[in-house]
Amino acid sequence: MNAALRLIATGGALPGRTVTNEDLSRMVDTSDEWITTRTGIRARHWCGENESAATLAIAAAKQALSRSGLAPADIGCCICATLSAPDATPSVACQIQAALSLPENCPALDVNAACSGFLYGTAVARGLLATMGGRYALVVGCEALSRLIDPTDRSTCVLFGDGAGAAVFELTAASVPFAVTLGARGDAAIHAGGPSREGSAPITMDGKAVFRFAVDALPRCLHAVLEETGKTLDELDWVVCHQANSRIIDHCVRALKADPAKFYKNMDRHGNTSAASIPVALNELAENGQLQPGQLLACIGFGGGLTWGGMIVEYDPLRR
Repeated sequence: MNAALRLIATGGALPGRTVTNEDLSRMVDTSDEWITTRTGIRARHWCGENESAATLAIAAAKQALSRSGLAPADIGCCICATLSAPDATPSVACQIQAALSLPENCPALDVNAACSGFLYGTAVARGLLATMGGRYALVVGCEALSRLIDPTDRSTCVLFGDGAGAAVFELTAASVPFAVTLGARGDAAIHAGGPSREGSAPITMDGKAVFRFAVDALPRCLHAVLEETGKTLDELDWVVCHQANSRIIDHCVRALKADPAKFYKNMDRHGNTSAASIPVALNELAENGQLQPGQLLACIGFGGGLTWGGMIVEYDPLRR
């Protein structure tokens, strides 16, 4: 496939409730120092009674569409990455389609690749635009992981947060720098039970196995997309990784002998938001003016499945 994608707009939404490490220390046997030194996380956002992955996704998608300057009729497909949809059907993507009045000839579907989901969703969107027609895609990552945690398990309940991020992509000429790589290896090192698995709903994780997997997958994905585009790490303006744990990113920065300033981190404020983490970070970069038109960035995801993915994309908002 020769067609490339270009990032033209972002959006984001976070729940109203902020849960600090101090709050958690009153719920389980933990402390701010214990959590921060092991994860880099200081706070996270959890959904309230009237919030869900879908409500957050709709808010983020509305913001991204508004910022793009496009009309709903311009959107050629809507993909939502999530493992915590509130309903089996309608999918979150279909709920977004209805809320934003996207056209009925706009395919809308959810994908579940856990923490790599946003990258999987972007690859699916590219394929749909290239094969079915259309110029613009709306890709959303959203989670309400607070609904899946065991609040008495201090090894996992301190890690996860809720949120949503959205991006509008334009299908454009192959001359624009773009690459995507995806992979999977079936392994239950991270597990969350579904409705047919009675008693196994809370997230469980083999932390050491996940760390070993992540510090291998991150640089491998980064090297793959750099090689495909013929770019070097020095030519990237930003590297936006899945925000699982500060130690994973720090380990890879040292192994790559890279400039840590290029590796954006926000897990201190949001925790691990799985499929939402990369688009939430992209939206923060855009909102605070750090992501500038024409900049080149790599996005790297790794997580449950086990799955992994990488993407190089250019940020170039539409000028109207």
